[in-house]
Amino acid sequence: MTSILHFLLALAVIFALALLVSHDRKQIRLRYIVQLIVVEAALGWFFLHSASGQGAVSAFSGFFEKLLTFAAQGTDFVFGNMSKQGLAFIFLGVLCPIIFISALIGILQHWRILPLLIRLVGTLLSKVNGMGKLESFNAVSTLILGQSENFIAYKGILGDIPPKRLYTMAATAMSTVSLSIVGAYMTMIAPKYVVAALLLNMFSTFIILSIINPGKAQDEQAIQLDKLHEEQSFFEMLGEYILAGFKVAMIILAMLIGFIALIAAVNALFSALFGYSFQQVLGYVFYPFAWLIGIPAVDALQAASIMATKLVANEFVAMIELQKVAAGMTPRGLGILSVFLVSFANVASIGIVAGAIKGLNEQQGNVVSRFGWKLVYGSTLVSLLSAAFAGLFI
Repeated sequence: MTSILHFLLALAVIFALALLVSHDRKQIRLRYIVQLIVVEAALGWFFLHSASGQGAVSAFSGFFEKLLTFAAQGTDFVFGNMSKQGLAFIFLGVLCPIIFISALIGILQHWRILPLLIRLVGTLLSKVNGMGKLESFNAVSTLILGQSENFIAYKGILGDIPPKRLYTMAATAMSTVSLSIVGAYMTMIAPKYVVAALLLNMFSTFIILSIINPGKAQDEQAIQLDKLHEEQSFFEMLGEYILAGFKVAMIILAMLIGFIALIAAVNALFSALFGYSFQQVLGYVFYPFAWLIGIPAVDALQAASIMATKLVANEFVAMIELQKVAAGMTPRGLGILSVFLVSFANVASIGIVAGAIKGLNEQQGNVVSRFGWKLVYGSTLVSLLSAAFAGLFI
């Protein structure tokens, strides 16, 4: 009963924070929000509490573990046995597999398996969330294709999308993660929390956007969904997706090097000047939010510091920090924090999403850049909401 009351408090605070920046409060439709809350609660119970859900999670994570063993063969061929010796683990064991999984996604995309899945699931979601088919398709395609790669699929219609709908698409890209890096996450945090977060984030995104950016389903005739995919030869596509996976891995690598070095420098400066590290200061700022989503008080300050690290750096940096302290955390605190970390909600994502769109349509890229801080705000609320749902069943 206590956890339910705590969840209801979290729900009220998160909704209030979303209402503060709502584009049009009169357009908010409570029926769809209630529907989404019920569906998300059911998903949270299934994946985090039920025996059959745990079995499904084990099967899914086992599938990705198998993919990682295949990816390791390609890595070992190029880098010898460095990976088996535990050398350069983040690069070889976490980032390099992204290249292989990206190639697999490209193959499924080329064979029209993923487009069919995106349309089927997207159509079903549009009945539940009250949004247009484009927004629902985008929620599924972002999850499969990735934060920036996803917009390539929409380049034929990008110029026709009005700002309000573009905000929804960009916010979705920042609130979810790509299947191509799910395997990487599973090497750092428990797979069951990664799987649960994938679906919780999707529905949390719909809920938060139904408050921040409400509106009825738009007329789809103005946007030609048949333009979503272009013809390529098999090997042209395969080369493109392999290079895209490599590019993503290198971007993450560069950001890890830069952000971890900067955080270390800022921590040293703060410690010298104030006696507290920068991350400790951020921990105090985020402490109320850690407590709000259900993280036990004994873990809350440490968890809050990692939550803040995710926001100012990225989820990989935060997961590395979590690995250092995970053994000393309670199972509940570790689980809720793990779900919070699985998303692209961070400051750097503004540039990634805006840059990806600008590369396809400069005018629309500028529109997204103006949304900047509101995108980070909304996507952070999504992470908080998903973590709060997880707290009901951990």
